[in-house]
Amino acid sequence: MSLPPSAGIFGWPVAHSKSPLIHRFWLEKLGMDGDYGRFPVEPEKLGDAIRALPALGLRGVNVTVPHKQAVIAHLDRIDPLAERIGAVNTVAVEAGMLVGYNSDAAGFLEPLRPLLNQNWLMRMARIIGTGGAALAVAHALHGEGFITVIIGRDIEKAKALRGGYEPDDSLVATLDSFRQPSDFEWTDRSGVLDLVVNTTSLGMKGQPELGLDFSHVPPGAVVYDIVYAPLETPLLAEARTRGHATIDGLAMLIGQAAVAFEKFYGAAPPRDHDAELRELLTR
Repeated sequence: MSLPPSAGIFGWPVAHSKSPLIHRFWLEKLGMDGDYGRFPVEPEKLGDAIRALPALGLRGVNVTVPHKQAVIAHLDRIDPLAERIGAVNTVAVEAGMLVGYNSDAAGFLEPLRPLLNQNWLMRMARIIGTGGAALAVAHALHGEGFITVIIGRDIEKAKALRGGYEPDDSLVATLDSFRQPSDFEWTDRSGVLDLVVNTTSLGMKGQPELGLDFSHVPPGAVVYDIVYAPLETPLLAEARTRGHATIDGLAMLIGQAAVAFEKFYGAAPPRDHDAELRELLTR
């Protein structure tokens, strides 16, 4: 007798994850008998946990902080996109093999599509962070023709990240410098699609604020924070008061989950219920 399809998420910590709500919501809407759970996995036990997936009968897992890069060493195969990015957030069990994918890039771009479908004289993004999510975001935006600036606490990590997709690693900056007022005077930005993206956990519940000084944010820039707990981070709240368009972390979370859901359960998620899902996730 075959077991209902089940999957989950590995992280440390992982109690804050909303992924079970998303996948269970879609399973219920589709009338499918399956489940999705949280698995707190310590970094030193990641290999044992990943290799146990087939024996546990799990179809796969999403992988979150701090495992997105470390998990690669424990997989049988990596999708070419995930290999180029250098980070995995979805592991699927396929014919007994552990296969790594990256759905962060597609999930991140999904809410930006209306803007990306327009013509721009230039596209420029300031990406804050140097972790696994930053890798996916940087590669995704580079593929959409953006000039990217990587901003991190460690300048060498910022250079290494940018050098992974663009040989010129000069467009990097320290986070401390972006927390100080800038004396730069902005000129006309019409025709330019400017993005400011926070890929760090700063601003998340229980974490310090990002502390970005908005003199570094171009007029008219779209401010995108991948943090979703709280939904309105201090960064997004200030951006709104200054008149910037904003995108919250639920947009990326739902988008990347949709890619993983199809790999785990073999069915497309019912995206016509997104408004109801967002309401559920913000209760």
